[in-house]
Amino acid sequence: MDRVSSLRLGISSCLLGELVRYDGGHKRDRFLVDTLGPYVEWVPVCPEMEVGMGVPRESIRLERNAGAVRLVALKSQQDHTDAMGKWARKRLTELAKEDLCGYILKSRSPTCGMERVAVYDESEVPSKEGVGAFARPLLERFPDLPVEEEGRLHDPKLRENFIERIFACQRLRSLFATGWKVREIIEFHAQHKLVLMAHSPADYRQLGQQVAAIQQTPRAVFRRNYERAFMAALRKKATKGRHTNVLQHAAGYVSKELDAASRHELGDLIGDFRNGLVPLIVPITLMRHYVRRFQIAYLERQYYLDPHPKELMLRNHV
Repeated sequence: MDRVSSLRLGISSCLLGELVRYDGGHKRDRFLVDTLGPYVEWVPVCPEMEVGMGVPRESIRLERNAGAVRLVALKSQQDHTDAMGKWARKRLTELAKEDLCGYILKSRSPTCGMERVAVYDESEVPSKEGVGAFARPLLERFPDLPVEEEGRLHDPKLRENFIERIFACQRLRSLFATGWKVREIIEFHAQHKLVLMAHSPADYRQLGQQVAAIQQTPRAVFRRNYERAFMAALRKKATKGRHTNVLQHAAGYVSKELDAASRHELGDLIGDFRNGLVPLIVPITLMRHYVRRFQIAYLERQYYLDPHPKELMLRNHV
């Protein structure tokens, strides 16, 4: 399948190796820069630099004061909360024009942390309950955007889920970028059937109901509702059981072309995946071979077999 171009991702600048940390250092992430980097266009953001704190700078943290969480410099106790809030509103308006398909934040940062950021009380006791002073308005402004922290992306399953979502978001944006036709929506939904079934069969059916009613729905309303439901469905983690069901469904389309030994081999590989003996890429690779060999049109259209570049090796973990 052809891929659309220009997958743009917002990212905390330090993760790209930019020297913007409070101590003049960086937090370059090898996977993001070297592996994912060739497939995306980065839109780097450093809230602390862009709000005018400079490098090097005094370290900052989140503090709870009279019930409110403030962004405060550690030594001078200068309060940056209002300045950060004003800057964030302006920056998010600019980012809304960047056509982002996702965002990667620096974990544990008082400005960029997505979750479990330390918040200090008046007794200097930290509790990991905070959200970064920039991350919070980012998540509120773009609730459907795939957003992750670089730390969580070290988990293979979370990494695969995020990468799958950003490429799906890219395809969705491309679909709605022009004067889309009803048949294009129907085709898009059909191409993502197995992807959606691996994440949430119930959401797949609900999206199908939206598509069935497309002629009776105002275009802007349909787009908003479909985009929101589609991205919400992919946010739910695909499970080994649902992957197995999808693989068995797909096997039904190729089995009639196979001899008994080949059918047995494919079934065994699907069973080995279900039992945790081989990674998903093993039955997928054999399935793709049969789809190409026998030109099975239904499966050739399915993004499930090719949701992101194989070079990312996201389906290689057991």
